[in-house]
Amino acid sequence: QVQLVESGGGLVQAGGSLRLSCAASGRTFSSYSMGWFRQAPGKERELVAAINWNGGTTYYRDYVKGRFTISRDNDKNTVYLQMNSLKPEDTAIYYCAAPATPILVVIPPTWDFWGQGTQVTVSS
Repeated sequence: QVQLVESGGGLVQAGGSLRLSCAASGRTFSSYSMGWFRQAPGKERELVAAINWNGGTTYYRDYVKGRFTISRDNDKNTVYLQMNSLKPEDTAIYYCAAPATPILVVIPPTWDFWGQGTQVTVSS
């Protein structure tokens, strides 16, 4: 059974930084793309960033480009989301996700495993 556990959320002032971590277990981590999603109150969950199996390809939503960086350490079975220049509109619950099957593209057709989420709150 795949398990994803996020950590690193919290309360930060606008302009500040946070680093989210997602520790994976239950299978060979390095074979799979990983993604970070977020869901703000009253809004749908959306993909923020994704990274392919070896870290060579990444994807970012336009509104986080230049501010957020996704990375992974396959030796530690962990994916990270470094968030800089945070804005109040970044406030959301952030989720780590993974697909059920290995795939070479950075964004798989489905995201099948989810963490419990970590709250990020950015004050103005």
